[in-house]
Amino acid sequence: MRILLARHGETPWNAEGRYQGQIDIPLSPVGEAQARALGSRLNDLRIDRAVASPLARARRTAELALGEARVDMLGLDADLQEIAHGEWEGLLASEIDEKDPARLRAWREEPETVLMPGGESLRQVLDRSWRGLARAVDGLGDDDTLLLVAHDAVNRVLLCRIMGLPISRVWSFRQAPTTINLLEGPTVEQLEVVRLNDCAHHTPFFGEAKHRAL
Repeated sequence: MRILLARHGETPWNAEGRYQGQIDIPLSPVGEAQARALGSRLNDLRIDRAVASPLARARRTAELALGEARVDMLGLDADLQEIAHGEWEGLLASEIDEKDPARLRAWREEPETVLMPGGESLRQVLDRSWRGLARAVDGLGDDDTLLLVAHDAVNRVLLCRIMGLPISRVWSFRQAPTTINLLEGPTVEQLEVVRLNDCAHHTPFFGEAKHRAL
């Protein structure tokens, strides 16, 4: 089976470098354009199943990526929601640095140690998002393709597990807006990463794709 693991398009808060977590922020016009570009790229690919986080930015990205002819196949799974940042949600990194500097430093340097204030840890996100991934692929055939649209932290922890990396390595690769990660394998436990952070549909080869909030 093949899995196209995508991240949602840009939101206004992404552009500002603001932590959004599970606050339901919609795509910006730039994010909508990115999602439409992804849809153009996927237009000629056979997609047998599609699942997304229910948050508007991921759901809308999936809808635009699928296009009108395939949008009815989209299912939603709350286990694919972004990490709950708790008290950090809605804040800029500079604002967090003023009120919670030690935890912000740990989030950047030792992310596996951090429990978000009033929110989640990366381990909790991995546990629930892996359940969501397993449900999404259940019953897929060897030649079937799944489109799964989620979020930065969700994609990172899933990819860490698939690549055999500890959660401490989540910042060792990027996940650009509407990026595609191609995964292949006979079962969810035997997946291999074929493509990582492929955003060629909207970003030049040496284009900048940093997530400013992190």
